Amino acid sequence: QVQLVESGGGLVQAGGSLRLSCAASGRTFSSYAMGWFRQASGKEREKVAAINWSGGNTYYADSVKGRFTISRDNAKNTVYLQMNSLKPEDTAIYYCAAGPSPVLTAAYQYWGQGTQVTVSS
Repeated sequence: QVQLVESGGGLVQAGGSLRLSCAASGRTFSSYAMGWFRQASGKEREKVAAINWSGGNTYYADSVKGRFTISRDNAKNTVYLQMNSLKPEDTAIYYCAAGPSPVLTAAYQYWGQGTQVTVSS
């Protein structure tokens, strides 16, 4: 069992930056791949970034490539999403999730409660 708590969301102007954090409970955090997802109002949930258990492999949606960076610190049971050059279309609730593989979107088992990111133009 893994419990996830996101933090770091907020209101930022276009072009600004935010860093989201996701703190995990449980001693098995390092065995899970982690992903960041987002869901904008009226839209389907989208996977924006994922990272394997060691941090050696990362994956990004085309819409955020070059602007967002996912990383993890297994000693701190935390995964991060650094978001730079934010755009109004990045506005969404951001969720972190844990699963067996970074690329198997349907296999993510554990989810946080989400944190709101709002980018003003």
